[in-house]
Amino acid sequence: MKKVKYNKATEFSNIKEIINESIKKYKNNNAFIVKHKQEKDIIYENITYERFGDELNALGTALINMGLKNKKIAVIGENSYEWMLVYLSVLNGVGTIVPLDKGLPETEIENSLKISECEVIFFSNKHAEMIQNIVEKHQTNLTNFICMDKIIDSFKNNNLLYIKNLIEKGKELVLDGDKSYINAKIDNDKTNILLFTSGTTSASKAVELSHRNIASNIYALTSAEKLYSTDVNIALLPFHHTFGSTGLIFFLSLGMTNVFCDGLRHIQENLKEYKVTTFVGVPLIIESMYKKIVTTIEKQGKTKKLKLGLLITKILMKFKIDIRRKVFKEIINNLGGNIRFIISGASGIDRKVAEAFNDFGILTVQGYGLTETSPVLFAENEQCIKYGSVGLSMRNVDAKIDNPNEDGIGEIIVKGPNIMKGYYKNDNETKKVLKENWFYTGDLGYIDKDGYLFITGRKKNVIVMKNGKNVYPEEIEQLVSNLPYVSESMVFSKERSNEILLSVKIVYNKDYIYNKYSLENEEEIKEMIWEDIKNINKGLPNYKHIKNLIITDEPMIKTTTAKIKRYEEMKKEKV
Repeated sequence: MKKVKYNKATEFSNIKEIINESIKKYKNNNAFIVKHKQEKDIIYENITYERFGDELNALGTALINMGLKNKKIAVIGENSYEWMLVYLSVLNGVGTIVPLDKGLPETEIENSLKISECEVIFFSNKHAEMIQNIVEKHQTNLTNFICMDKIIDSFKNNNLLYIKNLIEKGKELVLDGDKSYINAKIDNDKTNILLFTSGTTSASKAVELSHRNIASNIYALTSAEKLYSTDVNIALLPFHHTFGSTGLIFFLSLGMTNVFCDGLRHIQENLKEYKVTTFVGVPLIIESMYKKIVTTIEKQGKTKKLKLGLLITKILMKFKIDIRRKVFKEIINNLGGNIRFIISGASGIDRKVAEAFNDFGILTVQGYGLTETSPVLFAENEQCIKYGSVGLSMRNVDAKIDNPNEDGIGEIIVKGPNIMKGYYKNDNETKKVLKENWFYTGDLGYIDKDGYLFITGRKKNVIVMKNGKNVYPEEIEQLVSNLPYVSESMVFSKERSNEILLSVKIVYNKDYIYNKYSLENEEEIKEMIWEDIKNINKGLPNYKHIKNLIITDEPMIKTTTAKIKRYEEMKKEKV
């Protein structure tokens, strides 16, 4: 097993302790920078940790004053300062916070509100019409509605409130001596968060998480990853996703500054605008950034120069001479000039992409976890990188492979203080995954002799061939995704004439294929792709050969963290 030297870290029992410590320690640092567009002018609002703390206390005090102590409170909207203000104020002394996925259709939002029994909802303007529709159906327990943007005249409800008014009211209450929120005691093991799973393979479930669950994961992350109070993070992962919210709390615990993206098209300019040094992203975003870099280098005719630079820097690195950021300064400048650390999560990243960014001098690691585990279970860090793996288990997580086959592959099971309490009002599903304190992840993989975890696929996705052999779709998808024109791919099985055929659906980049091969006709494109698939088949045993190809330039159906919804896609293909 590889020995790890952990960073010095303080272990807190709850999130309130973590945030209060940061406010005290970094009070003059900017916790957030918020951009406001006013006609032709752009104004940047710097929110210090001290102000953040004052507004947390104010909002929490106002909510308790409204009689909302111990209530379930939902929040839905885009990543914003107000979203995180709501999340942490509710969590740290009011009640149970229920983050909702802003990308879900109205019926699923309504169902989530029913399951969680929320009485209050914070929402952004973009979701006002949806919330209005849900209210008019009278199928939920909602009685209080709080807008996180400006007041909406069209919202027809007398109970509509505005977050800024609540903050002002709370400040007055605090000045008058109301300490109901500030002195509120935290039950570290009580359910304070209800988070809905992404539902890639089945109906989503409400995961019960506690303060101790999240706080223990912050401790593990601080022990593993080296970040500084001078770092600037751009919040790319949606906050309703546990990796997004826990990640943001992790950055706040270190006194970092957090900024917001204007949209995926604007990532590159936002990196430069805010001098971003680090971010957590999904592989789709990171791989897209890499493809743009490669395309630009090819267009400029600098491929040979890049290869020479890589050769020289790798030789020098063997002698502990690191000039990567100088040699690849042009690439780093195209990413804003300050980026130094990228964390990939939610699904596996292409190993060549991670290796390339590290070769450029941008530390790039990946982690593995689930909503049910608060979320991080395994992660790489600067001293522990093995390409293809998701790193070593966090310092307070025990992990093993259940019922491994002859290749050492089996279900990944874990236990630790970050494991959920269960699924809300769903004992049957809870019992399926929590057995004798072990959480059964549903993911398959193996752990090598050094302790690195390699994920081979999802248990529910495994295809059992007629010869009894197992095929892990994700393994083949990784090979297909290495083709430069492939944006997305999904491997699945079709039964024909009592035979199981492996199929692959590929979303191709139309512009790339036209610019590189001058092809527009879909039949010609399919013929070209088939030749590449045949070459991939040559490196695989016969039972893993792809025998059916579907191509499209239309994106697949995905969750808001860019995971393909396999079952919905398979329905489209009539599987």
